[in-house]
Amino acid sequence: MDKEQYVLAIDEGTTTTRAIIFDHTGKKIVAARHPIRQIMPNPGWVEHDATEIWNAVQTTIATALIESGIKPDQINSIGIASQRETSVIWDKKTGLPIHNAIVWQSRQTSKLANELIKDGYEDEIHQKTGLIVSPYFSATKIRWILDHVDGAQERAENGELLFGTINTWLLWQLTDGQSFLTDYSNASRTMLFNINDLKWDTSLLKLFNIPEKMLPEVRSNSELFGTTKNYHFYGSEVPITGMIGSQQASLFGQMAFEPGMVKNTYGTGAFAVMNTGNKPALSDNNLLTTIAYGINGEIKYALEGSIFVAGGALQWLRDGMRMIKNTPDTDAFAKKSTSQDEVYVVPAFSGLGAPYWDDAAHGTVFGITRGTTNDDFIKATLQAIAYQTKDIIDTMNSDSGIPIEVLKVDGAATKNDYLMKFQSDLLGIPLQVSSELETTSLGAAFLAGLGNGYWKDIEDIKKNYKTGTVYEPDMDEKTRDNLYDGWKEAVNATMAFKHHR
Repeated sequence: MDKEQYVLAIDEGTTTTRAIIFDHTGKKIVAARHPIRQIMPNPGWVEHDATEIWNAVQTTIATALIESGIKPDQINSIGIASQRETSVIWDKKTGLPIHNAIVWQSRQTSKLANELIKDGYEDEIHQKTGLIVSPYFSATKIRWILDHVDGAQERAENGELLFGTINTWLLWQLTDGQSFLTDYSNASRTMLFNINDLKWDTSLLKLFNIPEKMLPEVRSNSELFGTTKNYHFYGSEVPITGMIGSQQASLFGQMAFEPGMVKNTYGTGAFAVMNTGNKPALSDNNLLTTIAYGINGEIKYALEGSIFVAGGALQWLRDGMRMIKNTPDTDAFAKKSTSQDEVYVVPAFSGLGAPYWDDAAHGTVFGITRGTTNDDFIKATLQAIAYQTKDIIDTMNSDSGIPIEVLKVDGAATKNDYLMKFQSDLLGIPLQVSSELETTSLGAAFLAGLGNGYWKDIEDIKKNYKTGTVYEPDMDEKTRDNLYDGWKEAVNATMAFKHHR
């Protein structure tokens, strides 16, 4: 090679779009970020402007290239990691969305999901897709848009409309409509994809009355998806050779390639994902079974637990409660607290995720006294993130029968020393922080580089992995059990409370 080559990762998240360039050692050369506007037309509804997301991607790519001085022809390949279930429907001819994208967090399709449960479809959907019936997934969102935009159903049946999760939307834009594809990991989050035979499920499409012609073709996670049109890359056509859902990308970036390996990403929400190997393991306890990734004809499955509010609770302390100026300050406040951990905050702002899946739950606070201070409240909010993670890790242990010996962690909140230590104490196992906190982007970059010969194989990328801080537990078992019992009581009370509203 005449010039040094790099891999570009597009990481399109719920609140931020990032473009990050990595070198052959997996080192981050530059990271450009752009915020994504949250549109909330009604309580519990969350939407995005898909065109704004595409513009943010173009802006961050340009910024990353300008700031690094790297030329477009030095980019070996592009990998796309994206927020997953968020759904866009657009006009095939004009390329314009027919409605705002409905975001994974949005509860606006709760009524549809509840009707499916009432009509007895839970078991069929779980067996085929590995998912529980919830407004979280794409199927109800597609149905909602087709129902609420005039003439949309007819246009979809005539082949005039296309559906995609954010990865497909961005691929379509980058290739100027030449590539209409998705990947196994994103398809497995739609509630329409059969994870056993790896196909769109015709009976589920019929159930939701969604025409198959509006759905993208499904591919593995590391292969040629298309090339960028040269006007997007200043005269260069760059191959897009990696595509994966955000949480699976982070599992890959954390090198969790063996069954039993688990990672937890602390972002706006928190997502714990366990590699379960070559066969899907269905959960008896409301965890999701999902496709982790597919490479070279081999599929890896995973168990996943989704916490809807993690870092989002700290943003609430900052913007809603005005208790802090900056979210990193929570570490110092929590360490100042002298309470006996009797305060419990249950941040069910969008209902409760795994393993409860209670859409109707609202946030609650228990155990406050006249002596409760801001410090105690902040500490309890951090602890809530750790308690929700323990709910999931304990459930994974039980569902998989594989003991979890270490938890690999990443995301912004891993910089919070108090939270990480309390998490390790509560789980009774070490926490291993990734040295590269942008593991989602790194996972997408690795898949792209593998798909275009930048890295030879998985052994080649393993050489690039470095561990950051390791937290070891030292809390005694009795204290741990008492704290967790209190949390379970708080959650039960939260779920009971809604019946009295």
